[in-house]
Amino acid sequence: MTMLLRPGLFMVGLLLSVTAWAEVPVAIKGELKKWHKITVEFDGPNVSEHDDVNPFVNYRLNVTFTHTSTKAAYHVPGYFAADGDAANSGAQAGNKWRAHFSPNQTGKWHWQASFIKGRYVAVADTTKTGLDAGYMNGQSGAFTVAATDKLPPDFRATGRLEYVNEPYLRFAESGGYFIKAGPDSPENLLSYEDFDGSFKTDGIKDNLIKNWQPHRQDWKPGDPTWQSPGEKGEKGEGKGKGLIGALNYIVSKGMNSISFLTLNILGDDQNVFPYVDTNEVLRFDVSKFAQWEIVFEHAQSLGLFLHFKTQEVENQGLLDNGGLGLERKLYYRELVARFGHHLALNWNLGEENGEWHPNPPTPPQTSIQRLAMAMYFQQIDPYQHHRVIHNGQYFHDIAATGSHYTGASVQTSSPDFSKIHGAVKTLRSWPVSNGRPLAIAVDEPGDAEYALRSDALDPEHFNARANGLWGALLAGAWGTEWCFGYKNSHSDLTAQSWRTRDNFWTQAKHAIDSFGRFQQKNFML
Repeated sequence: MTMLLRPGLFMVGLLLSVTAWAEVPVAIKGELKKWHKITVEFDGPNVSEHDDVNPFVNYRLNVTFTHTSTKAAYHVPGYFAADGDAANSGAQAGNKWRAHFSPNQTGKWHWQASFIKGRYVAVADTTKTGLDAGYMNGQSGAFTVAATDKLPPDFRATGRLEYVNEPYLRFAESGGYFIKAGPDSPENLLSYEDFDGSFKTDGIKDNLIKNWQPHRQDWKPGDPTWQSPGEKGEKGEGKGKGLIGALNYIVSKGMNSISFLTLNILGDDQNVFPYVDTNEVLRFDVSKFAQWEIVFEHAQSLGLFLHFKTQEVENQGLLDNGGLGLERKLYYRELVARFGHHLALNWNLGEENGEWHPNPPTPPQTSIQRLAMAMYFQQIDPYQHHRVIHNGQYFHDIAATGSHYTGASVQTSSPDFSKIHGAVKTLRSWPVSNGRPLAIAVDEPGDAEYALRSDALDPEHFNARANGLWGALLAGAWGTEWCFGYKNSHSDLTAQSWRTRDNFWTQAKHAIDSFGRFQQKNFML
């Protein structure tokens, strides 16, 4: 549903009542239902990704949503959306500005926009920075939210997945706990030829770019695509079928989680980044972001948890030398603004993070910097999604008093997965600081070389199943994600077919179902 609001116009629609006196046109988009994505889209300044006055740095759109009865309030960061259809048009310029909201209550919600301009205002910590940018600044309106009509596994049926000061995450609507299982590989899942971007022509490890061809057979009519020639009367088909099909396949095997890097400049693959190119970390590729959103939205409708890995060991010092400055704050703000409305996700603030690498390409992050990242996410994420970090460096600092981390993402190194049970048990036995136990997931079980082998090499997966999968769950982990190692033919970087581990997904499905049915109550206490 889209409602257009213009100066002096009062509109009433199905399941919606909106009142707004607007200085610029405003559109309320999406299904106005609990837990659904509702978008407030403004006609703001017409700018470009490449303008001298950087629109990502020098404008700041925030929209506050307040429930009129309970007074619950969400302060949601907004973003520049080019022409509003950048996923299909590839646009770099336009006048559309958006904020996404996923309400947790039915009833009437009031919204009010703040639109400020000025140098570095996007990441300012004080309201003293910036000037009135005009356009939608100060505009307000309201809409009415009805109950969701979705059914599981769609997360809009179960509600937002929340950290609730327990070792397991819980759905806000259903009250059920979540036990995850799925692939951790390929880590460069978003290194995909159907996405827009300079990564395809920069000559940097272009051989690792994926087409996801083996999963095109799993795409179904009615599934999303982008840049479809048919929409313009031309012959051909839309983009994205391979990756969308991969999501369909992994869900058909009963898995409920996927994992991916969003920034791997200087890393193992170097083809995944949100920027217009690898030399510019203050300007973002709007159409690529919009295409990522199509994939993430489909994943959530299928019941797939999104594990955002925001950086890796090689590039932990790329932004602000590892500190919390303009570059890192802006990157995090863009992620939260564009994707934070999704219901089931965690922010992983560093894969293999910290000071442990023998020859780091960028400065390793210190404990102060590690803690600062989580604190910033706690400040800007209106939904307070689960915040984790991955070893590398061990977890003593993130479990200390004053930390804003809510969990640990664990990697082990034994080829037979035998270290997993003990690693989780040790972390579960730590004293609780801040009244918050760490929620622990095992996200890279096994050794770096092979980890989870293909069915062709290990059809029974005995050690992975017994020591890894069940070892983690019975020690108190809330789930596992499975790495494919770097020496396998279908590896952590080269894998394009999740069918290579088809037997194991069947075993993992049995484990999470059994754990949920027969043992979950005991281990949630």
